[in-house]
Amino acid sequence: MYHAIVFFPLIGALLAGLFGRQLGPRMCEYITTGFLAFSALLSWGAFFEVPGSDHATRVQVATWFTAGDLVVDWAFRIDTLTVVMLVVVTTVSTLVHLYSVGYMEEDPHRPRFFAYLSLFTFAMLMLVTADNLVQMFFGWEGVGLASYLLIGFWYEKPSANAAAMKAFIVNRVGDFGFSLGIFLVFVLFGSVAFDGILPRAAELKDATFHFLGYDWNAMTLACLLLFMGAMGKSAQFLLHTWLPDAMEGPTPVSALIHAATMVTAGVFMVARLSPLFEVAPNALIVVTIIGGITAFFAATIGMVQNDIKRVIAYSTCSQLGYMFVALGVGAYSAAVFHLFTHAFFKALLFLGAGSVIHAMHHEQDMRNMGALRRYIPFTSAMMTIGTLALIGFPFTAGYYSKDAIIEAAYASTRPGHTLAFLCTVVAALMTSFYSWRLFFMTFEGPARWAGHGAAHHDDHHAAPALAHAASAAADGAPGHHEGVAHDDKGHDVEPASHSAIEHHDHAHTPHESPLVMTIPLAILAFGALFAGLLFKNRFIGEGMESFWGHALGHGPDNHIMHDIHSVPALVAYSPFIMLVIGFLLAFWMYIRRPELPGRLAAQQPSLYQFLLNKWYFDELYDRIFVRPAKNFGKFLWKEGDGRVIDGLGPDGIATRVLDVTRGVVRLQTGYVYHYAFVMLIGVAAIVSWYMLTGLPKVGH
Repeated sequence: MYHAIVFFPLIGALLAGLFGRQLGPRMCEYITTGFLAFSALLSWGAFFEVPGSDHATRVQVATWFTAGDLVVDWAFRIDTLTVVMLVVVTTVSTLVHLYSVGYMEEDPHRPRFFAYLSLFTFAMLMLVTADNLVQMFFGWEGVGLASYLLIGFWYEKPSANAAAMKAFIVNRVGDFGFSLGIFLVFVLFGSVAFDGILPRAAELKDATFHFLGYDWNAMTLACLLLFMGAMGKSAQFLLHTWLPDAMEGPTPVSALIHAATMVTAGVFMVARLSPLFEVAPNALIVVTIIGGITAFFAATIGMVQNDIKRVIAYSTCSQLGYMFVALGVGAYSAAVFHLFTHAFFKALLFLGAGSVIHAMHHEQDMRNMGALRRYIPFTSAMMTIGTLALIGFPFTAGYYSKDAIIEAAYASTRPGHTLAFLCTVVAALMTSFYSWRLFFMTFEGPARWAGHGAAHHDDHHAAPALAHAASAAADGAPGHHEGVAHDDKGHDVEPASHSAIEHHDHAHTPHESPLVMTIPLAILAFGALFAGLLFKNRFIGEGMESFWGHALGHGPDNHIMHDIHSVPALVAYSPFIMLVIGFLLAFWMYIRRPELPGRLAAQQPSLYQFLLNKWYFDELYDRIFVRPAKNFGKFLWKEGDGRVIDGLGPDGIATRVLDVTRGVVRLQTGYVYHYAFVMLIGVAAIVSWYMLTGLPKVGH
């Protein structure tokens, strides 16, 4: 059964990728989607069968390679954590495949697109079923490769190519740390198999390792290196810059990458290796602090973004911060529970945004939307459900998992937990604000896509240029030219779709998406509403211990999941209080007083630009890393390669030979008197030599 779950997506990818022209686009869609649906059904069967087992099941596939003491098998590790991830990955991927049938209908390269989607899913399944770190790294890099292909799918767009390269390169930074962590684990344990590592973690709790001139705690160093990989793949603070740019890919790609698969790989990896992290408390402190900062800073940026997909992308970044806070304080089950529920409502929001973009003829700027609830009521209802789940409205999926994380951050006694608690609570307020801001700008207010309402406030004309731009960004007034999307700095850019090669004039009526796109929304909405209620007891409730078994590494001193039940009432109610405040602020600023955002932006231009430009991380990295690297490379190219290597090497030698031959050629004139003259000069030189040195003496 597990062979079928993992390899069916690969078979679909190979058929669509290699024989797409012969099979045709429609058949490729049927094959890949059908194989994914079958994998999803088998995964749900495993989900209800496996939990409660006392030990992990190992399914041998093949022996991969043997190098000295290093033996690496290709095998599946089947336990509760694995089947939870199987369900998440295959379910969301199946719905994304189905949704893409409608969304990508006009694209001429559908076989290639569906081949990439299935390849991505196969790589993720390889990652979550890995029985050892090398196999996990194989899936890890496979996911990175497939994401590069998907983000840059519309390769004729320079922005898509740049975003794909950026995602690939930034992830290499984290992957370098991940690979060093794997090497160190092998040095310490003599094995890369989880069965040879996880049970022995406590034995090396006090071991040291000499590195960079210092003696480090070996487990702390290993876990920090491994977490570096998680930071890159899960877009945590400092290695997050690739994630919003990944929006250049088609919307189904955004849902697949940001909801259930690639960005959750880091969370899964830390949860899988939780026995190692449990004996490295200093590493967990770093995880907690990075998670809290990520939750906060991504939420601040999401409050001012204008691209509907970028708002949801920064929301993903923030929610991943929540998951790492839970991992850092030892609430591993709460982290995976939030991963599980987040997959449903975040995929719902991304696919709902895709439905909006589809209705708006590929417009993504929320300033050019408004009043869509009357035209696409089903999509509006689905986005409402996704928004409620994201902000943690009571009894939705996000309510149970998100609140558990905030309570765990408060109940923890580990250093850094107070910062994490404050960051997550404030982020909950900002999450509610930007979620309702997105909803109000998109579905409520005047219809700014119909050519009216572009300047529905008279004071816009009297305000400074910044106030006008900020007001356009905040209260929905479209900026610049109708039908043209704009980047964060107001420059005209191509809409993020290949189909929008010609600029549309918005002279259309928004329309609801076809059934093949709305069915996945309805299924995800069911999960966003009821996944928390149905599975709370298993993941974090009374049935937690029997459900998880030994899949997660809760140490003997880790009682965090019991301590969350004794937090003060104010802490327990704080997420709800924050979401109410966030809703009221968004309602007041975008429905009752829509001129307020522009005024605030004009009053605080530095803060507004700071947030709008994403804390200037891209500019900072460009100045610190990109330009010096580019200049150094140019120096090596021009000076090192061109002037030194080529100048003194092959090109230099060839040039000198040419110079000599040119001189020799000039001697060959073809005139006899020239040759006679040269001969006379030679005779005169010889005679002169002997006259000056004397004739040689002949021996007797």
